[in-house]
Amino acid sequence: MTEHVDVIVVGAGLSGIGAGYHLQTRSPKSSYLILEGREAIGGTWDLFRYPGIRSDSDMHTLGYNFRPWTQAKAIADGPSIREYIADTARTYGIDRHIRFGHRVISAAWSTPEACWTVQCETGAGEARRFTCNFLYMCSGYYNYATGHAPDFPGSDDFRGRIVHPQFWPEDLDYAGKKVVVIGSGATAVTLVPEMARTASHVTMLQRSPTYVVSRPAEDRFANFLRRKLPEKAAYGITRWKNVLLQMFFFRMTRKRPEKAKERLIAMVREQLGPDYDIATHFTPRYNPWDQRLCLVPDADLFDAIKAGSASVETGTIDTFTDGGIRLNNGKTIDADVIVSATGLQMQLLSGVPFTVDGKLVELSRTLNYKGMMYSDVPNLASCFGYTNASWTLKADLTSMYVCRLLEAMRRRGMRQCTPRIGAEVIEEEPFLSFTSGYVERALESLPKQGKRKPWKLHQNYALDVMALRFGSLDDSMEFSNPEHVRAKVAA
Repeated sequence: MTEHVDVIVVGAGLSGIGAGYHLQTRSPKSSYLILEGREAIGGTWDLFRYPGIRSDSDMHTLGYNFRPWTQAKAIADGPSIREYIADTARTYGIDRHIRFGHRVISAAWSTPEACWTVQCETGAGEARRFTCNFLYMCSGYYNYATGHAPDFPGSDDFRGRIVHPQFWPEDLDYAGKKVVVIGSGATAVTLVPEMARTASHVTMLQRSPTYVVSRPAEDRFANFLRRKLPEKAAYGITRWKNVLLQMFFFRMTRKRPEKAKERLIAMVREQLGPDYDIATHFTPRYNPWDQRLCLVPDADLFDAIKAGSASVETGTIDTFTDGGIRLNNGKTIDADVIVSATGLQMQLLSGVPFTVDGKLVELSRTLNYKGMMYSDVPNLASCFGYTNASWTLKADLTSMYVCRLLEAMRRRGMRQCTPRIGAEVIEEEPFLSFTSGYVERALESLPKQGKRKPWKLHQNYALDVMALRFGSLDDSMEFSNPEHVRAKVAA
């Protein structure tokens, strides 16, 4: 049997649960289902279970715009975020719309029927089919089934255990052991201080440094406001305060990158002291925000280094040995456990093949529209957050825009909305102007963006608020396939 709803949301993580709320409140006539390939709510925050997992931005902006974050810690741990998402789903009845264990394997659009046919596979291996008028992909940006794992020479010779943070084994006991964490990104700077609490020593082995910034885990201003004001008012003020501060600092780093670089490195020096080799271990070769800054709450990484329970090595790997790792400079690092925090494997739209009237959609040949849709692909949107701010800021705006489209089609009696380039020649740019490894490895498979709106990604929340909440729905958007055509076909 084929089940039909107006909207199918793919993914029951942070974005998908938010999408359910916005559909219920902003497009209440639209029936919807959330298809989740796994057996639990939470997405990233349910998948990742490595020690110390936490947000890398504050929860007043990573939280939903409709659901205040009320805990004292603004930099929250993974289990708290997972419970926040699950509790949101329960509170608003969104959980009743979720089909767990339904992995989407293909989606096909039919213009005459003005609908998507979505093929799924259940955890039991059964095939299921759904149809919908609008398909909204909220499945994140990376491959859940596999992480990025370089083929390190000599890895078979290592006598200890090698683990990837994306698939953290529950039985791993590292207490009293020597640990090497390979990497210098958000995962590595989270793992190192947490594992250093019980390991005999943890070494963060990086090929090159990353910008690392300390920030208090608690937002005292937010906690003060929550004592003085109604919950939603306090949350809204804190949210905009953090958004505006982030936008200001991002703009300043882009305007004066050398000055920003000096300040960021000076802040690390203040933490580790004048005798620490900041130039080798904490001075990146790129400008701030060419890659995402790494946040460490309450200076926990720096405290672990100062305490001697953790250290940083900068160099390239020659080979794994039976007892650790040998670097190209000849230095060896002893290890009982090696954690390969080497990054994600980027995968847009869950790797699902899409066809439009029988023709396969090649995403790399499309232009991204307003950061959420794709040229010449009808009734399909995807959620992709900011690279320079909290993911959910853009996720909320994207869901609200999708609801605007649904309501516009309903008012106009149209069944289809399609971003069209038309006869214009639009100069193309990469999908993301980011030099992180996971982005550069995937660029050839990603869509492009244009050099002007609505094909240009702003990476600016204030501009997106104006464009997505209040801007025109008709800029390069074709509304077509009127309702009366369906009536004639039915007759």
